[in-house]
Amino acid sequence: MNDFEELISRVVAASAASDLLRSPVSAAELAEAERKLGFRLHPLLAALYRRVGNGGFGPSDSVLPLSGGPNADWETSVVQGYSDRIPPQGSDTWWSWPEGVVPVLDWGCAMFACVDCRSDDGTVLLFDPNAISSQDVSRAWFVDGGSLAEWLGTWLDGRGWYEEDAVNGGFPRVRWADAASRLQPARLRDTAQR
Repeated sequence: MNDFEELISRVVAASAASDLLRSPVSAAELAEAERKLGFRLHPLLAALYRRVGNGGFGPSDSVLPLSGGPNADWETSVVQGYSDRIPPQGSDTWWSWPEGVVPVLDWGCAMFACVDCRSDDGTVLLFDPNAISSQDVSRAWFVDGGSLAEWLGTWLDGRGWYEEDAVNGGFPRVRWADAASRLQPARLRDTAQR
């Protein structure tokens, strides 16, 4: 589904009063960010950065800027946040981050909303490191929205788990089924492919 016109219009309207909203990115800035990431953003996420703004929209007006580095309003950007979380090639570490999953919103306490740019729908994931046990990073990944469009719709309708009225309902901690396979450290993937 690439027809996001109505949804983008709703996001623009809901974000118009945000003091944190930054000007949208240019086509060249988007291309440079994708070059640095090494993959294309999900089409809806790219459209949001091109047509809504370079951060400052979404839940709590807190979607991270695509690029541009740290500034007074944000500690990081999507590009920098992703780059900081990918272990160096060939490193011997238990830690890993799924390729193609970009952090888009910092919830605090090291928790992030992330978009899986490899999934057709742009699945939105919650990374909660507080759930890691025995160096099993896969336990930290939960599905926050089956698609980016669904996640944005939940925010626009005031039904997100982070909304004050939804606190009593909580967040239905559904683990991301692909986490274990997408989080294999590079050294294990290389061995498995031989």
